[in-house]
Amino acid sequence: MRKLKVLNHLTLDGVMQAPGGPDEDRRGGFQYGGWAQPNNDSVMGKFMGKGMARGADLLLGRWTYENWADYWPKQKDDNPFTTVLNNSQKYVASRTLEEPLPWVNSKLLKGDAAEAVARLKEQTGKDLLVMGSGQLIQSLMRHNLIDEFMLMIHPLVLGTGRRMFADEGHYAALRLVDSITTTTGVIIATYRPAEPPAGRST
Repeated sequence: MRKLKVLNHLTLDGVMQAPGGPDEDRRGGFQYGGWAQPNNDSVMGKFMGKGMARGADLLLGRWTYENWADYWPKQKDDNPFTTVLNNSQKYVASRTLEEPLPWVNSKLLKGDAAEAVARLKEQTGKDLLVMGSGQLIQSLMRHNLIDEFMLMIHPLVLGTGRRMFADEGHYAALRLVDSITTTTGVIIATYRPAEPPAGRST
């Protein structure tokens, strides 16, 4: 059985929108795109490199998929992420996209996303990795399908933007299994599901 993991940059107030660049995601008039970039360092690079070495199949929501499919195939191979992302198997949860999908090694998950992902987890193969894809993450949390959160928590409060753990979201009890602090103050925290407190159901 495969594990389903989430890897995302977050601010202290939970914003995950557009960490990579100013024009990555301007939905809602978001003006702080690229907020994660100044905090990159060798510690974070080593953590990301270890993850790439393990390998995983990508699981993406529609918006993240379309954004990345327009960007990564055009990048040079001297960026290690280019080769990994282009060569990885990509599963896309969407009710509006149709096959064939434009990015190499992409497969559309048809029907209910949670049911399709649950079937994927039952198969043998590489673990599944979600990056970006906030709405998909929230749906997967409601169905208790996420096995691990790897969160790069930046020392920033933006006060606005799309958050991974939205208001009225699903309750989740987590336990910390690993943490690393980078030279720029980013806490890379790994969480796995824990038993909820007595009297609280998931």
